[in-house]
Amino acid sequence: MNKSTSSRDISLLESEMLLLRGKAGIVAIVKAGPHGQYFLETETEEIVLGLEPHDLIVASAFSVDEKTEKGLKCVLFMIREIRSPLIVLPKNHPASARLPIVVSAGKKTVLNCNITPGTHPNQEVLCGSNEFDSLELTGTPEGVQIKNMPQCEVLKVNFDI
Repeated sequence: MNKSTSSRDISLLESEMLLLRGKAGIVAIVKAGPHGQYFLETETEEIVLGLEPHDLIVASAFSVDEKTEKGLKCVLFMIREIRSPLIVLPKNHPASARLPIVVSAGKKTVLNCNITPGTHPNQEVLCGSNEFDSLELTGTPEGVQIKNMPQCEVLKVNFDI
């Protein structure tokens, strides 16, 4: 798939979820909103992430179907609205191979298909399917700035359960 080297801005409200649907995976994006603090749990420590309302919470899935889209919305809802912490597994943890969805939160997220899902405390990197390798997402006050976007379907849906 050809990746666009240009930048694309897409508006995104706090009440919306943006979906980038490829052939092998989906990337879902929501605004962090007004909550400010999110917690990242590693094997040895708890890290407090201070996020601005326009920062992003990004989830990546390794399949493409309606059930996966519902799962992405639920995971993002659990983190943003229910305040569930983000959990980072230790390196070589057996569960990382079974994670259907992984999440990152921050100002900017870059997808990388060469990392182990769920094991990176650095919130600027997120595992994704090969077609989304090098996709770069940055939160802006108006929405999302997207760089290196492959050919994919772009959808906006209401972010509610």
